[in-house]
Amino acid sequence: MLRITLSAEAHTGMWGDNALLAYDADGVVIHYQGEFPLRRIQQAGRQLQGQGISAVSLEGEGWSYERQWAFYCGLSSPKGAVKLRWASIDEDELELLNARHHSAEWLRKVINASPQEMYPERLAEEAVAFLSDIGGEHISHECIVGDALLEQGWVGVHSVGRASSRPPVMLTVDYNPTGQADAPVAACLVGKGITFDSGGYSIKPSAGMAAMKCDMGGAATVTAALGYAIAQGLNQRVKLYLCCAENLIAGNAYKLGDILTYKNGQTVEILNTDAEGRLVLADGLIAATETKAPLIIDAATLTGAAMMAVGTDYNALFSMDKSLLLKAQQLSDLVNEPAWPLPLETWHQSQLPSHYADTANGRSQKGGMAGASTAAAFLSRFVDTQQSQWLHVDLAACFRESPDSRWAAGATGLGVAHIAALLLG
Repeated sequence: MLRITLSAEAHTGMWGDNALLAYDADGVVIHYQGEFPLRRIQQAGRQLQGQGISAVSLEGEGWSYERQWAFYCGLSSPKGAVKLRWASIDEDELELLNARHHSAEWLRKVINASPQEMYPERLAEEAVAFLSDIGGEHISHECIVGDALLEQGWVGVHSVGRASSRPPVMLTVDYNPTGQADAPVAACLVGKGITFDSGGYSIKPSAGMAAMKCDMGGAATVTAALGYAIAQGLNQRVKLYLCCAENLIAGNAYKLGDILTYKNGQTVEILNTDAEGRLVLADGLIAATETKAPLIIDAATLTGAAMMAVGTDYNALFSMDKSLLLKAQQLSDLVNEPAWPLPLETWHQSQLPSHYADTANGRSQKGGMAGASTAAAFLSRFVDTQQSQWLHVDLAACFRESPDSRWAAGATGLGVAHIAALLLG
């Protein structure tokens, strides 16, 4: 294994002044001096991965928990697992690193998998297996598949997924460490699990469709976050809802002009079949609200507008509860997974009007102002915000379509530690 050490001093010598990496007989030295050391350390991992390095040992002084995690993020590749030996640090931090690594590797596996491999039922199976491995006997689950969704009133997931030959699924996972069947639910997680998104009849161009295996990033993120929180000792009951479907085109696909009537009585006119994520999340949010949990968090790769607003280094946060919004932003800083609040008020709900229903799921033409905020406002119709604190996370940072100086192409895992911290906080 290649030996990797750290230096806070600027490099001068044969590798060039201020070089990030310097090689010697003992291995590689990362010179991380500068204003953003974690970013430089991650860049170093990315450079080594680009050179074909896949087995390393972190040694010497200076390897804090945060620095080791930054290096791992840079070294990770969608083409195969890397071998990484952590530096000797506090035993509790080492346990935390291993737990976070386990969750991140699972997330990368399921998001980076091809849509042929990772279809709705497979995603549900993978989530149950992953959480059962960590939570053991405290995990139970229910999986509603295909037309059984319609029988139980889950019209959003069914409508979006019914055109695929691989049926839609709504998965409920109950983590209950209390041992009491009637224990109150402390929090609910809801994840968008669109395993492939063609856009439906509002079809995407090929360039916009190529990376749409990542559209189940919300489901993967909340699942990995729950697993990471359990590994850290989560002792309260949490329910997880994954809303899984393939958004495809067929003779029985849902269409523009259709009107869906949800279990909570809200009617929705379909003006854009490519605004499907909010339709499936609505079912999950209704189910979460029925538990009367004091905290509900949903996560989704929901809008391009969020990416336009915050870029791909931040996730976007929305809530009607300003105290929750502040807490969420503070925790994102604490775990080094940047997130930033965007506007959301009840009057945003009126910005998706319909002549025929309570609301529309989008606009008749793509674009328009405040697209991320209006999407969040749509979701707010399906949560009792007087009963529960609700946070919506638009995962602008969870996936890279192409590599950059810090990340390989594919899943990043940004959002996992943040949501886990919210569960534990």
